[in-house]
Amino acid sequence: MIMVQGEVGGKVYSEPFSKGLLSRSLTRAELDITEAYHIASIIETKIQEENIDIISTEDLAEMIVAELEEFNEEAALKYINWRKFRNSKEPLIVLIGGASGVGTSSVAFEIANCLGISNMISTDMIREVMRKIISKDLAPVIHASSYNAYESMRIPYPPEFDEVITGYKTHIDNIAVGVDAVIERALTEGISIVIEGVHIVPGFIRQDLLDRNNVVLFTLQVSDPEVHKGRFYSRSSKLWARRPLQKYLDNFSSIRKIQKYIVSQSQKYNVQVIENIDLATTIDYMIKDITANYSSLNKD
Repeated sequence: MIMVQGEVGGKVYSEPFSKGLLSRSLTRAELDITEAYHIASIIETKIQEENIDIISTEDLAEMIVAELEEFNEEAALKYINWRKFRNSKEPLIVLIGGASGVGTSSVAFEIANCLGISNMISTDMIREVMRKIISKDLAPVIHASSYNAYESMRIPYPPEFDEVITGYKTHIDNIAVGVDAVIERALTEGISIVIEGVHIVPGFIRQDLLDRNNVVLFTLQVSDPEVHKGRFYSRSSKLWARRPLQKYLDNFSSIRKIQKYIVSQSQKYNVQVIENIDLATTIDYMIKDITANYSSLNKD
């Protein structure tokens, strides 16, 4: 039996080599399951041919990368990135903000999948929890949507202020408390997580959290209004969709105002704004950026 030997928290462990487990880890390099199983089988054969009974996780990783490089250099790089985050001493917190319809949910799912992060949450879910705790009578704004929160404001806003943005700022100012709490908890517990949503806005999340190397923030946008509107049509056509199309179309001008505000805040706080037209391009760019900023945490 082939044993794999590794170290966690200063303690050495051994476990049987599993071609199935290796196949699943190789899917992090975006290989399909058939390709992953084929590579895993080659690795197993090579270990057997070299009469290896115990192999370290480092040596196994080197063997995997060498095989992947012959098969697909891009897959090898993605596997290296995945291992880097998996073995890091620090959790990774990825924040993805943007107006409704720009693709924060889709991007968050792909980023989590590429990096092997099992925890992902939408700020809409954080808002729902806060709604259960705080009644509508006490905080009517958080019981509204981001784009029509102004309709629930009790204190009149100055006439020179834009009503949509005034309501939105009040809305996210409340939800940001919950976002900060999730980030703090993840850091304390050492849990990597991807948090996405319209409530991820620079200037509303505590700066001391954003200043950490293992907390990264991106803003997505779709500049072309017709492309942006088309995202809502596309989303509503999917069988799993639960969000009614018409309410977004009725409030599209407000959503566009909110996007402009989020982008302006991002520019003010030097947060990267990514034009999310092609999903694969967006993911590749973000992974490279995360890798560049996060690699120092893997060093002693």
